[in-house]
Amino acid sequence: MGIIVKNITHIYSEGLPHETTALDNVSFEINDGEFVGIIGHTGSGKSTLLQHLNGLLKPKSGSIIVGGTDITDPACKLRDIRRKIGLVFQYPEYQLFEETVARDVAFGPKNLGLTEEETEMRVKEALGLVGLSYDELKDKSPFELSGGQKRRVAIAGVVAMKPEVLILDEPTAGLDPKAHRDILDMAEEIHEHEGNITILVSHNMADIARLCDRVIVMDKGHVALAGTPKEVFSDEKRLTDIGLSLPPVSYLMHRLNERNADIKADIMDIDAACREIQRFLGEKG
Repeated sequence: MGIIVKNITHIYSEGLPHETTALDNVSFEINDGEFVGIIGHTGSGKSTLLQHLNGLLKPKSGSIIVGGTDITDPACKLRDIRRKIGLVFQYPEYQLFEETVARDVAFGPKNLGLTEEETEMRVKEALGLVGLSYDELKDKSPFELSGGQKRRVAIAGVVAMKPEVLILDEPTAGLDPKAHRDILDMAEEIHEHEGNITILVSHNMADIARLCDRVIVMDKGHVALAGTPKEVFSDEKRLTDIGLSLPPVSYLMHRLNERNADIKADIMDIDAACREIQRFLGEKG
């Protein structure tokens, strides 16, 4: 299963004085099982694109095909889209509403028409995948949990629907460094366990470089760059012109490379950077 986004255009307030083209002839493909990052400044079209991928918005023109289903087709039912694509918004814990953790996580599977038995299995599995104990938390109110636990419960509610595509929109927003790392490690584990397509939207270039197979850079409603993290972050000038930065390790290696071309610049991993600097110093010593 893959995603084909073909020539989609979206215009807000079309025909009015403040008409805005949010997406302009955007095309790209995502392969089955890929972990893809989407980056770009506020106003670049990221949020509008995500809402198209989840069927919340329909384009003026173009198509989005997910696993052979054209989700932009007016005949495509929203329920069918939700079976394929799960979207975790920023601060998903604000969307918790049920009396217990188990009932909140079960809400999505129940609406897919699953049996009570299968729904309970899904809830147990999803809570386990986000690092929470079903037995300890199932009867607790989600509003009694810590901030990090609330976010995990909210993510579990999407994971329990077993989407073929999981979209995470700034999943670490507002978290402390440890919780930030824990949530991303959890996202990586879910991706490996489910074998689905995972799309991560983030302003943290280091996270994108560490986790993603490919990166899509949005700018003013267009796809400005697309490729592997190494390919995208090697084009520092283009990223700088857009107003984006390199991952910190990449920035360091680019600056060292400017001083001495014998030092490799296309390194994004801190351990690899240390080995490269040690190699260079060893040769000079």
